[in-house]
Amino acid sequence: MAALVEFRGVAYRIGHRTVLDNINLRIEPGDAIVVLGRSGSGKTTLLRLVNALIFPTSGEVLFDGQSTRDWDPIRLRRRIGYVIQEVGLFPHFTVARNVGLVPRLERWPPETVQARVTKLLAEVGLPAEQFGPRFPHQLSGGQRQRVGIARALAADPPLMLLDEPFGALDPITRLDLQDQFISLRNSTAKTILFVTHDVREALRIGTRIVLLDDGRIDTIAAPQDFVRAPSPEARAFLNCLEIR
Repeated sequence: MAALVEFRGVAYRIGHRTVLDNINLRIEPGDAIVVLGRSGSGKTTLLRLVNALIFPTSGEVLFDGQSTRDWDPIRLRRRIGYVIQEVGLFPHFTVARNVGLVPRLERWPPETVQARVTKLLAEVGLPAEQFGPRFPHQLSGGQRQRVGIARALAADPPLMLLDEPFGALDPITRLDLQDQFISLRNSTAKTILFVTHDVREALRIGTRIVLLDDGRIDTIAAPQDFVRAPSPEARAFLNCLEIR
């Protein structure tokens, strides 16, 4: 099976500082890859390389078999759903208009856009008749994040990038959204690249966990194997699971 995303010997440097070094990683269709690491380990940089917000200093990142340097950046990004912690909804757009933005840009027929928005809002627990006419400031943080996920799914992209999407939420809302996200992941069979510094979240969401340590891959393992990973960095994260 061809990889949907592939990192081949990727490094990224800013001046004399190496942010990522020798990253080799294949992401197959249907994978849910969680990139775990401390602050400053290179997680968000790795994510931004995929949708060509930045380019490698050396090596290459491929999407669907083609280097990100060779993609038209607009076409590339419209094939990738992107969810960030701050959500990034347009404040002057209604919820429905926010969710339908990319399908409209792709010139979907209006009735198809409306049906897609209605379906996705229902799937994230925000019925369109109730929440579609609202504006982002009329929603809670958890509701805004649900809208962000619906928007990322709207044009049915093969890949979703999520950068600590639940990090700013309270623990109960975060757990609820994790459950809903897992259900959506299973029902849509999307390929996922999900960044977090929370090992519990990584173990719940990922089919594989990629642990970064100071810009390098320390460990790649399925969750059931990650809990037995011997590296000091993996053990440091797993120690966080202990109740003190």
